[in-house]
Parts: sequence; structure tokens; C-alpha cells
Amino acid sequence: MISATRRWLKRNRTPVAIGFGLIGAGYVATQYVLGKISDARERMSSDRIARENLRRRFEQNQEDCTFTVLALLPTATDNIIHELETERITYELQQQKAAKLARIGEINSSELGSGPPSVTDDDGRSMASLQSESGVHASQIGIPSASVVGEGPQDGGQQAQKARKSKLQLWNDLKISSITRAFTLIYTLALLTLLTRIQLNLLGRRSYLSSVVSLATGGMEQSTISLENHDDDNPDQAYGNDFDTNRRYLTFSWWLLHRGWREVMLKVEAAVKEVFGGLSPRDDISMQKFSELTLEVRKRVEGATEAERQASRWLQYLLPPKEEEEFVLKESGMTKESSPSGSISISSSDATPLRRLLDETSDLIDSPPFSHVLTLLLDAGYSTLVDQKLAQQAYKIPPTSDIPDLDAPRITEVADVKPVKLPIVLAILTRQAHSIGNGVPNEYLQSMEQVRDLEAFAAVVYSSNWENEIQPVDEDSGITLKDGPIDPAEVAGQESIVDVGSASAFESAWGKAVEDAPA
Repeated sequence: MISATRRWLKRNRTPVAIGFGLIGAGYVATQYVLGKISDARERMSSDRIARENLRRRFEQNQEDCTFTVLALLPTATDNIIHELETERITYELQQQKAAKLARIGEINSSELGSGPPSVTDDDGRSMASLQSESGVHASQIGIPSASVVGEGPQDGGQQAQKARKSKLQLWNDLKISSITRAFTLIYTLALLTLLTRIQLNLLGRRSYLSSVVSLATGGMEQSTISLENHDDDNPDQAYGNDFDTNRRYLTFSWWLLHRGWREVMLKVEAAVKEVFGGLSPRDDISMQKFSELTLEVRKRVEGATEAERQASRWLQYLLPPKEEEEFVLKESGMTKESSPSGSISISSSDATPLRRLLDETSDLIDSPPFSHVLTLLLDAGYSTLVDQKLAQQAYKIPPTSDIPDLDAPRITEVADVKPVKLPIVLAILTRQAHSIGNGVPNEYLQSMEQVRDLEAFAAVVYSSNWENEIQPVDEDSGITLKDGPIDPAEVAGQESIVDVGSASAFESAWGKAVEDAPA
């Protein structure tokens, strides 16, 4: 049996060798293919985890932006309310009415009923409307009799005429102050929202780069990019670790909170005087008329056409000129702390991290996408003020729900929106100014954050200009990233909408995002 087997193997050794060779080759090929599949699966899993971490970091960054705006907004609100003292003007009008009532004594109700209407009577009713809408009881307002402006001694008539002019001037000041204050707060809120998004997303990008560089240079001890920022513990890292630079950079929001809002206020005030200057407190104003006048103010402030809005420059309101940068750091207390190099000069070299951050921020503010997103934020803010608050509280228009009511009648009665006295509108604007600046929750900020282009703008800021950030350490560490910026759609967790090829300019990425974004 054994000999027969040997003879058979000797006769068929060639086919047997070929068979074993084929089996071995198949085994090797199978192991190679399985290894490649396993490697691809691991790469896909790592890529998915990295994208998920990037998305989570981005979303956390946007939440930080919201809390930062809510923390900074009261500072600007206090400055604006202190400058435009609408309540003080209202109090002076109230005191003037009370003084007149004290001089003329008690009003005879029969005389008041039989007397003809006069300018003073209308102003008294307007004042009562304003005070009652503002939360002050109407009994605190004295309504003077018609005899104040009637015939009398020459000196008494002159004093009454002088008092009437002073009262009209106060009414005009109240009108301009209340409208300007509400509009200025909307502009300030929108500008602060955009500035905060730019600042925190630029710093968030630096922090993410620090995690990437740390992972690439520190070996594979850490298989994923951590969400926590431990960059401050490592002084050798080139990104996100410079805590002092980050603090100094964030400090530049001081300019808008303490200086920029005043320039915005002056521009808004000039437009309000031109548009609303001809209105009298005795006039009735419809919601459509007020909306048209508001739009006219916006055209004077932002620009009447798309080209004018794109040409508008908001940089002077958000960041100081270079010669004022050291002043901002000094006023905010940043230069009091000691540093290894003493007082850091941010304008001495264009290669410093702080200088690069400020220059990139300036470029973003002057870009057309900034003006586009700002216009959308202002649309949301003014819509909340006029179409919701003013419509419901002044013109008694019932709120409309986005969710249809199946039990509601299919044919509804159209409400007759009647004009109201101007003081009623002014009283609501006075109250809403406090809601814009100090509302909890802040409905105006919530409406602005629902603008989709705001998140797209933040994603483009977060994911663009990577090659300029990585360049300073490329030569030393040998680390290379893929060409072009990270896809902003990956940051936002959507399908790809931005090309990641060689075109890495911010405006090119934004244009592609706007063209391909879903409506």
C-alpha cells in the first residue's frame, strides 16, 4: 500500500505540486484581500469618527457662541439705554403735565366736556396712551384744560406758547429716542452675533488643528481626536495653545460694546430723523406705514440696493483701527498682566498669531458673504419686532401658528387692522428695547440663529484657510494635510456642498455653498 502510494505520487508529482501551489496562492491572495478589506474598514471607521468629532466640536462651538453673545449683550445694552434715555423723557413729559395741572387747579368736568378740542387735549390723550401702554397708570397724567391756550394776558399767552413748544420738542425727542434705541439694539445684536461667530470659529479651527498636529506628532497612542481642549497644557504646540493670544483676540469685542455701538447709533439716529421726523404724536399710523418707514430707515443705513449693501463696510464698528488696538487691550486690562516679552506689540509683525487672527477677521468682515448674512439677520430681527411684537401688541393682530389647525374653519375672517396713535407704537418700542437687550429667553437672538445662512457662514469660517494655518509648522514637523480646506458640509453634518479642490478662497467656498445649498 505504501509502495503503491509512492509510485502514484512519483507518477503524478507535477499535478500534485501544481495543486498545492494553487491552494497556497489562493490562501495568500485571500489573506491579502481580507487584509485590504480590514484596512479599508478601519480607515472608513476612523474617518467617520473623525468627521463625527469634527461635527460635534463645531456644534459645541456654535452653542458657545450663543452663550457668549448672551453674556456680552447686556454691556452694550446698558450703554445704549444710558445714552438714549427714553424713560427720562417720558418722566419729563409726565412732570410737565403734573405741573400744569397744579397751576390751573382742579379741572371742572363740565367745562372739560363742553370745551372744544385743542392741541393740548390731543397731546394729553397721547400722553395718557403712552403712559398706560408703558405700564404707568393714566391717573398720573394730568390733562390740561383748553383755557391754557385760550385768550388771556399777553405774558401768560407767551408762557403757554413757550411751554407748548417745549412739550412738542419733548415729544419729538421721545419719538426719535424710542425708535432709534430699538433699531440700534437690533443692529448691535446682529453685529455682535456675527463677530462672535467669526472669533470663536477661528479659534475653534486653531484648536482642531492643534488636535490634528498632536495626533500626528505624538504617535498613535490616541486613536481619535479628543473633543476636550488640552492644548494649554503643552507649550510646544503651535495651534490653540496660546491662551494669552486667544484672550487678547477675544478682547477686541470690547470695541463694539463700548465704541462701535455709538457709531451705529449715530447712523441710525440720522436715518430715523429723516424718515420719522415729520410724524406728530397726534398722528395715526398704520402697520403698513410703519413697516414702510422702517424699511426706508434700513435703506439709509444698510443701502438701498444689493450693490450698495455689498459695498457697505461694517469693519469700523466691529474692530478698532490699528493705531487703537493697543488702547483696546489697555482698556480691557490685557496689558496689565506680565508676559515673558513684556507688552506684546500686535502691529510690529504680520507673522504673530494675534496679527494673523485680526487680519483674517477683518477680511471676513469686509467680504460680501458677511454683508449677505448680516442682511438676513437684520431681516429676522426686524420681522420679530414689527411683524410679531408690534403687530400683536399695538395692532392686535392674532399670532399665526406654523402648524395648521385641522379643526379651524376653512374660511377665516380677515381682521380689520386699524391705525393706532403713534404714542402706542412708541410705548411698545420702548418695552421691546429691553427685550432685545436683556430678554430671557431672547426671542430676537433665537430668530437670528434660525437663519440657515448663519450656520453655513460659520461652517465656511471653521473649515476654510487651513493651508495658511498649517504653513508655519509644515516645514518643521513634516506634517501635511490634504490639499484644500475641509468640506464645510462635513462640518455641518450634511452632504458635500463645497468642492475641496485647489480653490480654497473663502468667497469661492461661500459661493459654492450658496449655489448648491438646499432651499
